[in-house]
Amino acid sequence: MVHFVGAGSGAVDLITVRGKNLLEQADVIIYAGSLVNPQLLDNAKKECEIHNSAYMTLEEVIEVMKDAWERNLDVVRLHTGEPSIYGAVREQMDMLDKLEIEYDSTPGVSACFGAASSLDIEYTLPDVSQSLIITRMAGRTAVPEKESIESFAAHRASMAIYLSTGMLEELSERLINGGYDRDTPAALVYKATWDDEKKFVGTISTLADIAKKNNITKTAIVLVGDAIAHNDYEKSRLYAADFETEFRKRI
Repeated sequence: MVHFVGAGSGAVDLITVRGKNLLEQADVIIYAGSLVNPQLLDNAKKECEIHNSAYMTLEEVIEVMKDAWERNLDVVRLHTGEPSIYGAVREQMDMLDKLEIEYDSTPGVSACFGAASSLDIEYTLPDVSQSLIITRMAGRTAVPEKESIESFAAHRASMAIYLSTGMLEELSERLINGGYDRDTPAALVYKATWDDEKKFVGTISTLADIAKKNNITKTAIVLVGDAIAHNDYEKSRLYAADFETEFRKRI
């Protein structure tokens, strides 16, 4: 069996209990060495085979999985964050389907949620935003035209923008052109939940200056929206005294 496991956003104790158990039981681990916290490998048993996929092609990764399957060994494919977000897992699964190799998935804590915990923010504040848009700028991997930054900015909802730290000037310009005010709160979180995490809160117009001043060029997530400042929001109706639920009668 091949187990796709989310390593979490960085801190070693943010992997799920299921993910940690799978690491401890694995005969083979293939981990994303460029982003996964290597301390997680301390959970591996001594005889476990460990491969760093940062130096491997897709075909080489699949070959390791195929070899392990033929030897009846359990494989953990350890991805950063939550594998379903920019994890490039579907292409691996499709190749495993063709080889009739069984697999399953274990979720993880994505960077946008690790960053939210670091800043103690809630993306979905009543009367401010009830949506979180997760997206990225086009780089070496294209983004569909219908999913442009401008089209998402028009909603003025909370937004988490991955893989875009090296393009902050363009990002800010496009966010403003799409509909956000220049002074809309924005945050830049470098290596969220890692020991060397850095976090900064400013505005859309100051993002590029913040990054330049602090020498942040990669491995950071951009958060945008009025929810970051958590001002002028309505309290949740769920806990209001005059709001009746199945479990609580109206006072």
